[in-house]
Amino acid sequence: MTQVFLTGISGFLGSWLAELLLSRGYHLIAPVRRKASWTGIIHPCLELIEGSLFDDYSEALRKVQTVIHSAAETRQELPRYAPYWQTNCSATIQLFNTARLCGVKTFLFVSTANTIGHGSENSPGEETSQVRYPFNRSLYATSKLEAETYLLHNNQSTRVVILNPGFMIGPSHRKGGSNRIIHMGCRKKVIFYPPGGKSFVHVKDVAEGVLKALEKGENGEKYLMVNENLSYREFFTMLNQVTLYSPLMISIPEIILQGLGYVGNMLRALGIKIAWSSTNMKILCTKNFYSNRKSVQELGISYTPVSEAICDFLKEPQRHQGTKLTRS
Repeated sequence: MTQVFLTGISGFLGSWLAELLLSRGYHLIAPVRRKASWTGIIHPCLELIEGSLFDDYSEALRKVQTVIHSAAETRQELPRYAPYWQTNCSATIQLFNTARLCGVKTFLFVSTANTIGHGSENSPGEETSQVRYPFNRSLYATSKLEAETYLLHNNQSTRVVILNPGFMIGPSHRKGGSNRIIHMGCRKKVIFYPPGGKSFVHVKDVAEGVLKALEKGENGEKYLMVNENLSYREFFTMLNQVTLYSPLMISIPEIILQGLGYVGNMLRALGIKIAWSSTNMKILCTKNFYSNRKSVQELGISYTPVSEAICDFLKEPQRHQGTKLTRS
Protein backbone atom coordinates (compact mmCIF):
# COMPACT_ATOMS: atom_id res chain seq x y z
CA MET A 1 0.00 0.00 0.00
CA THR A 2 1.43 3.38 -1.07
CA GLN A 3 1.83 5.77 1.84
CA VAL A 4 1.44 9.52 1.40
CA PHE A 5 2.14 12.43 3.73
CA LEU A 6 -0.54 15.07 3.06
CA THR A 7 -0.53 18.59 4.46
CA GLY A 8 -3.57 20.87 4.48
CA ILE A 9 -6.08 18.05 4.96
CA SER A 10 -8.53 20.42 6.68
CA GLY A 11 -8.42 22.86 3.76
CA PHE A 12 -10.60 23.15 0.66
CA LEU A 13 -8.42 21.15 -1.72
CA GLY A 14 -6.84 19.02 1.01
CA SER A 15 -10.17 17.52 2.09
CA TRP A 16 -10.93 16.54 -1.50
CA LEU A 17 -7.45 15.05 -1.88
CA ALA A 18 -7.82 13.01 1.28
CA GLU A 19 -11.14 11.55 0.18
CA LEU A 20 -9.84 10.72 -3.29
CA LEU A 21 -6.56 9.19 -2.11
CA LEU A 22 -8.29 7.03 0.46
CA SER A 23 -10.83 5.83 -2.11
CA ARG A 24 -7.92 4.78 -4.37
CA GLY A 25 -6.28 2.65 -1.69
CA TYR A 26 -3.59 5.01 -0.40
CA HIS A 27 -2.59 5.18 3.26
CA LEU A 28 -2.46 8.80 4.47
CA ILE A 29 -0.48 10.43 7.23
CA ALA A 30 -1.71 13.97 7.78
CA PRO A 31 -0.81 16.62 10.38
CA VAL A 32 -3.59 18.52 12.11
CA ARG A 33 -3.44 21.12 14.86
CA ARG A 34 -5.54 19.07 17.32
CA LYS A 35 -6.83 15.55 16.77
CA ALA A 36 -9.47 16.04 19.47
CA SER A 37 -11.15 18.78 17.44
CA TRP A 38 -10.99 16.98 14.09
CA THR A 39 -14.39 16.96 12.34
CA GLY A 40 -13.30 15.71 8.94
CA ILE A 41 -13.42 12.26 7.38
CA ILE A 42 -12.65 9.11 9.35
CA HIS A 43 -11.01 6.14 7.66
CA PRO A 44 -8.92 3.15 8.78
CA CYS A 45 -6.15 4.19 6.38
CA LEU A 46 -6.01 7.78 7.64
CA GLU A 47 -3.46 8.48 10.37
CA LEU A 48 -3.71 11.93 11.93
CA ILE A 49 -0.76 13.38 13.83
CA GLU A 50 -0.77 16.57 15.84
CA GLY A 51 1.53 19.38 14.88
CA SER A 52 2.13 22.53 12.89
CA LEU A 53 3.85 22.97 9.54
CA PHE A 54 7.03 23.94 11.34
CA ASP A 55 7.40 20.69 13.32
CA ASP A 56 9.90 17.95 12.57
CA TYR A 57 8.09 15.11 10.81
CA SER A 58 11.10 12.89 10.20
CA GLU A 59 9.52 9.88 11.87
CA ALA A 60 6.41 10.08 9.70
CA LEU A 61 8.30 10.89 6.50
CA ARG A 62 10.46 7.78 6.83
CA LYS A 63 7.28 5.74 6.32
CA VAL A 64 6.10 7.39 3.09
CA GLN A 65 7.06 7.48 -0.57
CA THR A 66 5.29 10.72 -1.44
CA VAL A 67 4.61 14.13 0.09
CA ILE A 68 1.69 16.21 -1.20
CA HIS A 69 2.06 19.68 0.25
CA SER A 70 -1.21 21.59 -0.12
CA ALA A 71 -1.19 23.65 3.09
CA ALA A 72 -0.75 27.39 2.57
CA GLU A 73 -1.37 30.85 3.94
CA THR A 74 -3.96 32.21 1.51
CA ARG A 75 -5.56 35.08 3.42
CA GLN A 76 -5.41 38.33 1.48
CA GLU A 77 -5.71 40.73 4.42
CA LEU A 78 -2.25 40.25 5.95
CA PRO A 79 -0.31 43.52 5.59
CA ARG A 80 3.24 42.07 5.80
CA TYR A 81 5.19 39.59 3.71
CA ALA A 82 6.65 37.68 6.68
CA PRO A 83 3.60 35.45 7.45
CA TYR A 84 3.29 34.43 3.80
CA TRP A 85 7.02 33.70 3.55
CA GLN A 86 7.10 31.73 6.79
CA THR A 87 4.21 29.43 5.83
CA ASN A 88 4.39 29.24 2.05
CA CYS A 89 8.15 29.33 1.59
CA SER A 90 10.13 28.62 4.75
CA ALA A 91 7.89 25.77 5.97
CA THR A 92 7.86 24.28 2.46
CA ILE A 93 11.66 24.31 2.28
CA GLN A 94 11.93 22.73 5.73
CA LEU A 95 9.43 19.98 4.86
CA PHE A 96 11.12 19.32 1.51
CA ASN A 97 14.61 19.06 2.98
CA THR A 98 13.38 16.73 5.71
CA ALA A 99 11.64 14.62 3.07
CA ARG A 100 14.86 14.41 1.04
CA LEU A 101 16.85 13.28 4.06
CA CYS A 102 14.22 10.62 4.81
CA GLY A 103 14.38 9.21 1.29
CA VAL A 104 10.98 10.41 0.05
CA LYS A 105 10.79 9.77 -3.68
CA THR A 106 8.26 12.39 -4.78
CA PHE A 107 7.36 15.88 -3.52
CA LEU A 108 4.22 17.42 -5.04
CA PHE A 109 3.81 21.10 -4.27
CA VAL A 110 0.41 22.73 -4.72
CA SER A 111 1.16 26.32 -5.69
CA THR A 112 -1.03 28.77 -7.62
CA ALA A 113 -1.59 29.79 -11.23
CA ASN A 114 -0.63 33.32 -10.21
CA THR A 115 3.09 32.44 -10.13
CA ILE A 116 2.83 32.10 -13.91
CA GLY A 117 2.44 34.95 -16.35
CA HIS A 118 -1.21 35.44 -17.25
CA GLY A 119 -2.45 36.03 -20.76
CA SER A 120 -5.59 37.09 -22.59
CA GLU A 121 -8.61 35.14 -23.75
CA ASN A 122 -7.05 34.65 -27.18
CA SER A 123 -3.55 34.02 -25.84
CA PRO A 124 -3.76 32.56 -22.33
CA GLY A 125 -0.70 32.16 -20.15
CA GLU A 126 1.23 28.88 -20.18
CA GLU A 127 3.66 27.23 -17.78
CA THR A 128 6.72 28.85 -19.35
CA SER A 129 5.33 32.40 -19.01
CA GLN A 130 7.06 34.61 -16.45
CA VAL A 131 4.90 36.16 -13.74
CA ARG A 132 3.62 39.63 -14.64
CA TYR A 133 2.29 42.71 -12.89
CA PRO A 134 0.27 42.90 -10.69
CA PHE A 135 0.92 39.35 -9.49
CA ASN A 136 4.65 39.98 -9.12
CA ARG A 137 3.63 42.34 -6.30
CA SER A 138 1.22 39.93 -4.63
CA LEU A 139 2.58 38.84 -1.25
CA TYR A 140 0.88 35.45 -1.59
CA ALA A 141 2.06 34.76 -5.15
CA THR A 142 5.59 35.97 -4.39
CA SER A 143 5.93 33.60 -1.44
CA LYS A 144 4.69 30.68 -3.54
CA LEU A 145 7.05 31.52 -6.39
CA GLU A 146 9.99 31.72 -4.00
CA ALA A 147 9.17 28.21 -2.77
CA GLU A 148 8.80 26.93 -6.35
CA THR A 149 12.19 28.32 -7.30
CA TYR A 150 13.90 26.57 -4.39
CA LEU A 151 12.23 23.23 -5.11
CA LEU A 152 13.04 23.30 -8.82
CA HIS A 153 16.71 24.05 -8.07
CA ASN A 154 17.00 21.16 -5.63
CA ASN A 155 15.19 18.29 -7.34
CA GLN A 156 18.19 16.06 -8.01
CA SER A 157 17.40 13.26 -5.54
CA THR A 158 13.66 13.75 -5.02
CA ARG A 159 11.19 14.15 -7.88
CA VAL A 160 9.53 17.57 -7.67
CA VAL A 161 6.26 18.33 -9.43
CA ILE A 162 4.65 21.78 -9.17
CA LEU A 163 0.88 22.08 -9.53
CA ASN A 164 -0.60 25.48 -10.36
CA PRO A 165 -4.39 25.48 -9.90
CA GLY A 166 -6.59 28.36 -10.91
CA PHE A 167 -9.54 29.72 -8.93
CA MET A 168 -11.13 26.63 -7.37
CA ILE A 169 -14.84 26.36 -6.63
CA GLY A 170 -17.07 23.46 -5.64
CA PRO A 171 -18.56 21.71 -2.61
CA SER A 172 -16.73 22.35 0.64
CA HIS A 173 -17.07 21.74 4.37
CA ARG A 174 -15.54 25.17 4.96
CA LYS A 175 -17.21 28.54 4.94
CA GLY A 176 -15.62 31.35 3.00
CA GLY A 177 -12.56 30.70 0.86
CA SER A 178 -12.77 30.93 -2.90
CA ASN A 179 -16.44 29.86 -2.82
CA ARG A 180 -17.18 33.25 -1.30
CA ILE A 181 -17.61 34.52 -4.85
CA ILE A 182 -20.69 32.29 -5.23
CA HIS A 183 -22.20 33.66 -2.02
CA MET A 184 -21.51 37.20 -3.28
CA GLY A 185 -23.69 36.70 -6.34
CA CYS A 186 -26.13 33.97 -5.39
CA ARG A 187 -29.78 35.08 -5.45
CA LYS A 188 -28.95 38.76 -5.08
CA LYS A 189 -31.10 41.55 -6.47
CA VAL A 190 -28.05 43.61 -7.39
CA ILE A 191 -24.54 42.35 -8.19
CA PHE A 192 -21.56 44.69 -8.23
CA TYR A 193 -18.65 43.14 -10.10
CA PRO A 194 -15.08 44.24 -10.90
CA PRO A 195 -13.84 44.49 -14.51
CA GLY A 196 -11.33 41.62 -14.34
CA GLY A 197 -11.64 37.86 -14.60
CA LYS A 198 -10.11 34.52 -13.61
CA SER A 199 -9.42 30.97 -14.74
CA PHE A 200 -12.04 28.95 -12.86
CA VAL A 201 -11.79 25.23 -12.14
CA HIS A 202 -13.75 22.60 -10.20
CA VAL A 203 -11.86 21.62 -7.06
CA LYS A 204 -12.53 17.94 -7.74
CA ASP A 205 -10.67 18.26 -11.07
CA VAL A 206 -7.66 19.70 -9.26
CA ALA A 207 -7.74 16.82 -6.76
CA GLU A 208 -7.90 14.32 -9.61
CA GLY A 209 -5.12 16.21 -11.34
CA VAL A 210 -2.88 15.88 -8.30
CA LEU A 211 -3.23 12.10 -8.46
CA LYS A 212 -2.52 12.09 -12.18
CA ALA A 213 0.55 14.25 -11.55
CA LEU A 214 1.67 11.73 -8.94
CA GLU A 215 1.44 9.01 -11.59
CA LYS A 216 2.60 10.88 -14.71
CA GLY A 217 4.14 14.21 -13.69
CA GLU A 218 7.70 14.82 -14.85
CA ASN A 219 10.42 15.86 -12.43
CA GLY A 220 10.96 19.62 -12.47
CA GLU A 221 7.75 20.41 -14.39
CA LYS A 222 4.89 22.79 -13.61
CA TYR A 223 1.28 22.03 -14.55
CA LEU A 224 -1.49 24.61 -14.77
CA MET A 225 -4.80 23.17 -13.59
CA VAL A 226 -7.43 25.55 -14.92
CA ASN A 227 -10.55 25.31 -17.02
CA GLU A 228 -12.76 28.18 -18.15
CA ASN A 229 -11.45 31.73 -18.53
CA LEU A 230 -14.32 33.99 -17.50
CA SER A 231 -14.69 37.66 -16.73
CA TYR A 232 -16.47 38.35 -13.46
CA ARG A 233 -19.51 39.46 -15.43
CA GLU A 234 -19.51 36.18 -17.35
CA PHE A 235 -19.14 34.19 -14.14
CA PHE A 236 -22.02 35.95 -12.39
CA THR A 237 -24.14 35.60 -15.54
CA MET A 238 -23.48 31.86 -15.44
CA LEU A 239 -24.35 31.77 -11.73
CA ASN A 240 -27.64 33.57 -12.43
CA GLN A 241 -28.50 31.09 -15.18
CA VAL A 242 -27.97 28.23 -12.73
CA THR A 243 -30.05 29.84 -9.98
CA LEU A 244 -32.69 31.25 -12.37
CA TYR A 245 -32.21 34.79 -11.05
CA SER A 246 -32.06 38.02 -13.05
CA PRO A 247 -30.33 40.62 -10.86
CA LEU A 248 -29.22 44.07 -11.85
CA MET A 249 -25.54 43.81 -12.89
CA ILE A 250 -23.37 46.88 -12.18
CA SER A 251 -19.69 47.11 -13.07
CA ILE A 252 -17.47 48.80 -10.47
CA PRO A 253 -15.24 51.37 -12.23
CA GLU A 254 -11.53 50.66 -11.95
CA ILE A 255 -10.87 54.14 -10.57
CA ILE A 256 -13.09 53.40 -7.55
CA LEU A 257 -11.28 50.14 -6.88
CA GLN A 258 -7.93 51.93 -7.18
CA GLY A 259 -9.11 54.49 -4.65
CA LEU A 260 -10.09 51.73 -2.23
CA GLY A 261 -6.69 50.18 -2.79
CA TYR A 262 -4.85 53.35 -1.78
CA VAL A 263 -7.00 53.65 1.33
CA GLY A 264 -6.15 50.06 2.12
CA ASN A 265 -2.43 50.77 1.63
CA MET A 266 -2.56 53.43 4.32
CA LEU A 267 -4.42 51.17 6.74
CA ARG A 268 -2.04 48.28 6.08
CA ALA A 269 0.92 50.58 6.71
CA LEU A 270 -0.51 50.97 10.21
CA GLY A 271 -0.56 47.20 10.61
CA ILE A 272 -4.31 46.87 10.10
CA LYS A 273 -5.41 43.62 8.48
CA ILE A 274 -7.54 44.44 5.46
CA ALA A 275 -7.80 42.83 2.03
CA TRP A 276 -7.79 46.22 0.30
CA SER A 277 -4.48 47.17 -1.28
CA SER A 278 -3.51 48.72 -4.58
CA THR A 279 -2.14 45.34 -5.70
CA ASN A 280 -5.24 43.37 -4.73
CA MET A 281 -7.53 45.93 -6.36
CA LYS A 282 -5.45 45.85 -9.54
CA ILE A 283 -5.76 42.05 -9.55
CA LEU A 284 -9.56 42.44 -9.47
CA CYS A 285 -9.26 44.60 -12.57
CA THR A 286 -7.04 42.12 -14.43
CA LYS A 287 -8.23 39.27 -16.63
CA ASN A 288 -5.65 36.70 -15.62
CA PHE A 289 -6.33 33.87 -18.04
CA TYR A 290 -4.40 30.61 -18.43
CA SER A 291 -4.23 27.54 -20.65
CA ASN A 292 -4.80 23.94 -19.51
CA ARG A 293 -3.26 22.45 -22.67
CA LYS A 294 -0.26 20.88 -20.90
CA SER A 295 -2.25 19.25 -18.09
CA VAL A 296 -4.77 17.85 -20.60
CA GLN A 297 -2.15 16.49 -22.99
CA GLU A 298 0.48 15.25 -20.55
CA LEU A 299 -1.58 14.29 -17.49
CA GLY A 300 -4.84 13.35 -19.20
CA ILE A 301 -7.06 15.55 -17.03
CA SER A 302 -10.67 15.90 -18.13
CA TYR A 303 -12.16 19.13 -16.84
CA THR A 304 -15.70 19.65 -15.57
CA PRO A 305 -17.76 22.67 -16.77
CA VAL A 306 -17.71 25.54 -14.28
CA SER A 307 -21.50 25.63 -14.33
CA GLU A 308 -21.45 22.09 -12.93
CA ALA A 309 -19.05 23.18 -10.18
CA ILE A 310 -21.55 25.89 -9.22
CA CYS A 311 -24.41 23.36 -9.21
CA ASP A 312 -22.38 20.94 -7.09
CA PHE A 313 -21.69 23.68 -4.55
CA LEU A 314 -25.32 24.75 -4.35
CA LYS A 315 -26.52 21.15 -3.98
CA GLU A 316 -23.97 20.18 -1.34
CA PRO A 317 -22.62 23.20 0.59
CA GLN A 318 -21.52 21.09 3.56
CA ARG A 319 -19.65 17.85 2.93
CA HIS A 320 -18.11 15.13 5.06
CA GLN A 321 -18.34 16.76 8.46
CA GLY A 322 -17.32 13.79 10.61
CA THR A 323 -18.26 11.33 7.85
CA LYS A 324 -16.90 7.82 8.25
CA LEU A 325 -15.45 6.42 5.03
CA THR A 326 -14.96 2.67 4.85
CA ARG A 327 -12.04 0.94 3.22
CA SER A 328 -12.59 0.54 -0.52
